[in-house]
Amino acid sequence: MTIELQFDLERPGFRLRLDAEVPGRGVTALFGRSGCGKTTLLRCVAGLEPSARGRLVINGEIWQDATRFIPAHQRPLGYVFQEGQLFPHLSVQGNLMYGYRRIPEAQRMVQPDDVARLLGLETLLQRRVTEISGGQRQRVAMGRALLTSPRVLLMDEPLAALDAISKAEILPYLERLHDELSIPVLYVSHALDEVTRLADHMLFIEGGVVRAAGALHELITRGDLPLAHAEGAAAVIEARVTGHDDRHHLTELEFEGGSLLISRADLQRSSRVRVRIMARDVAINLTRPRDSSVLNCLQARVLDVSDDPHPGHVLVRLAVGEATLLSRITRRSLEHLALQPGGRVYALIKSVAIT
Repeated sequence: MTIELQFDLERPGFRLRLDAEVPGRGVTALFGRSGCGKTTLLRCVAGLEPSARGRLVINGEIWQDATRFIPAHQRPLGYVFQEGQLFPHLSVQGNLMYGYRRIPEAQRMVQPDDVARLLGLETLLQRRVTEISGGQRQRVAMGRALLTSPRVLLMDEPLAALDAISKAEILPYLERLHDELSIPVLYVSHALDEVTRLADHMLFIEGGVVRAAGALHELITRGDLPLAHAEGAAAVIEARVTGHDDRHHLTELEFEGGSLLISRADLQRSSRVRVRIMARDVAINLTRPRDSSVLNCLQARVLDVSDDPHPGHVLVRLAVGEATLLSRITRRSLEHLALQPGGRVYALIKSVAIT
């Protein structure tokens, strides 16, 4: 199951020349600076750029090639914009059912009750969309898109117009959609924290071309890409819940590189969980500390050291089993520890810093 994306679209001062293949399930982040072509790519997928030459195949279905072009209104996709663009005269339920009623019964893959449950909309169904919060309106917009039973879901910075509180409210619902639905998602964002929480795969786009493509956890820790040097640089680790310390409200996770204690008590034993570890929260020791408030101490190997945008900082990439961590430290610390590629060290991570 794959999505083939090949487009060539020229505009005054800009050209999209993109050739990539991404997984046909899960969330693929289209990431890059404003103006790099992320939204233009979504518009090409949606059929809103008929002058774009190329080829588009969604899990074996050809939507566009040299001899075929399925128009936008016939493409089975859902599109969620920065602003929900809901119908203000309809209730939440009316907005949700708008797309659902247009889909022949035999083609309905998603049901209204399931979407309302997934997005936490059960208690809002009879309210007008003008009476609910911005975060709730975006959840309704997502639900309406899902109820068209799309072959692919396009999301164009759906959280960009929300304040920090609304954004924090909606992210868990997006994670739930990721875990429970098999519909592939192309997710546009320039917010690294969103991408690291939600995406499995990434296309890193610069100037209308794909500079890098691959698994999210690999691209965000690559030293040759700006993602690892950004202010919010982080590593992502997929782990399994193995136990709880009820007395201290801690949860134990295991992954190939060792175990972690985190300050979350809402995770079920044996469930899979993704954690994000910020580069600024990883300290390095040459020896295992004996007395420390830091609960997580992982054996690691130095992969490489590179310059960071701040002249007094460096970025150290660490191998912990099969995972890669990032550590942003000062040049003074680098000189004091005399870190070299291949060196054995310990990565120290505070439990309260892991999200």
